[in-house]
Amino acid sequence: MPEELTLRPFFWRATRLFPEQVVVSRTHEGQTEYTYADFGDRVRRLAGALEALGVGHGDRVGTLGWNTHRHFEAYYAVPLIGAQLHTVNLLLHDDHVAHIVEDAADDVLIVDRDAVDTVERLWDRFDGVEAVIVMGETVPETERDLPLSSYEQLVADHEPKGSWPSLSEDDPAGMCYTSGTTGKPKGVEYTHKMIYAHAMMVMTPSALNIAQDDVVMPVVPMFHVNSWEFPYAVTMAGAKQVYPGPSPDPSDLVDLIEAENVTLTAGVPTVWIDVLDHIDREGGDLSSLDRIVVGGSAAPKEVMRRYADEHGVTIEHAWGMTETMSIGSVAHPKASIDAGREETLNVRVKQGLLSPGLEMRVVGDDGDPVPWDGEAVGELLVRGPTVVERYYDRPESNRAEFVEAEDGGARWLRTGDIATVDERGYIEVVDRVKDVIKSGGEWISSIELENALMAHEDVAEAVVIAAEHDRWQERPLAFVVPKSDAELDVESLRRALAEEFPRWWLPDDVRFRESIPKTATGKFDKKTLREAVDDPELPYAPGEDR
Repeated sequence: MPEELTLRPFFWRATRLFPEQVVVSRTHEGQTEYTYADFGDRVRRLAGALEALGVGHGDRVGTLGWNTHRHFEAYYAVPLIGAQLHTVNLLLHDDHVAHIVEDAADDVLIVDRDAVDTVERLWDRFDGVEAVIVMGETVPETERDLPLSSYEQLVADHEPKGSWPSLSEDDPAGMCYTSGTTGKPKGVEYTHKMIYAHAMMVMTPSALNIAQDDVVMPVVPMFHVNSWEFPYAVTMAGAKQVYPGPSPDPSDLVDLIEAENVTLTAGVPTVWIDVLDHIDREGGDLSSLDRIVVGGSAAPKEVMRRYADEHGVTIEHAWGMTETMSIGSVAHPKASIDAGREETLNVRVKQGLLSPGLEMRVVGDDGDPVPWDGEAVGELLVRGPTVVERYYDRPESNRAEFVEAEDGGARWLRTGDIATVDERGYIEVVDRVKDVIKSGGEWISSIELENALMAHEDVAEAVVIAAEHDRWQERPLAFVVPKSDAELDVESLRRALAEEFPRWWLPDDVRFRESIPKTATGKFDKKTLREAVDDPELPYAPGEDR
């Protein structure tokens, strides 16, 4: 019989073939370092502790944690005993945390100490949770009598589990909820086979090309889509791992890159914009760093250019979703492209080529495919072994967001991304369905306007949203954070944009702010900005001159 595709060989390979490899972790108590051999012992002890708490096959363990070695251990101990790891974003507001924990019916929670207050506030809404493990050496005092245990005490008190139970590749191993920007978060379940396939896909040269000699620091949170598969793919590769810990700021990240000789890191664009600003002010050495994987939203071309020119760092643009287990495409220049520096950058700013094993379609409003000419736009549909076919307990969403395949294959996921594909197969996401601006029957890409604004030498951050308009339905409205000491005005920014875009694309108004609100995963929070807009009168429209 063929071996089932589970996480067991990932754990075996790291602990048996690379026992001397190092894991570095920044925690609330300070920085720690240990080997994959130590990791293996602690995972087996945690597994024994969880079983002693009654966790078994089919149970669900929720985590509210930062990127640390303890969270990394839970990524293996939970699924290897047949339970399901459910990562919860500890930065969400209480209603969303309560909904997610209740909806998933978590049996046990493993939480960082700064999430204990959240657990205490919401305890009456956590009907099924029987135990809470605090990731630390001690348990904080609480006003309520909660079933808290110290992670380190549990690991120390239990013998390492000797053998793993027999598992099916179709057993649920992971679970993550969507961001909930358009409604309540929806649960997405990942089986052992899906995680196995996605981690192997991520390791390939066509995706992230993770190798044993890399030093990898995942900044993308471990509560966000399996941290883009880094805890699994990097472990399988046998590479050194660096976990940046609770709420790392740009100084923390630069210090870790310098001290640990990080070669590969990953996170949303806002993180790397802040790091660049920090280096401009304070300095920093990024000489060890080869690549930054950026996803979640579009990376500004000027930021990519500066990292390459000033620090010799390549930004690899990626695309993915919770429903695709994160990485679904990466922008690598094809070997057949004999391009100079600028053309290569033009390729890298796109979302890239679909990852091995996936298929895609781009369809118009009528459902018919649009041509791959780099101009025609439509909604991106994808399917493959790492793409879910349904949401957890959401029949109405399953009907609306998945499309039956005419060839009898797996259903297509409607990604909600408006994209164009060029003749070489490169995907370029021009907007989200909910973010694209439809003005006078014409589409305006908020992403292209944002990238152009952030390329301005005096702009730190920029977001463009659709503002309602009586005549033209929608018009673009920009929010801009100027760099310190910069003097900006609406007309100067419009003149700069007019060099690249038609007049009717230009934002009719620019609102200057000290900061742009961010979501719990670090993306610009357009939903909050939309709610703050007082429907201003925007008199200019397509074809009209200002």
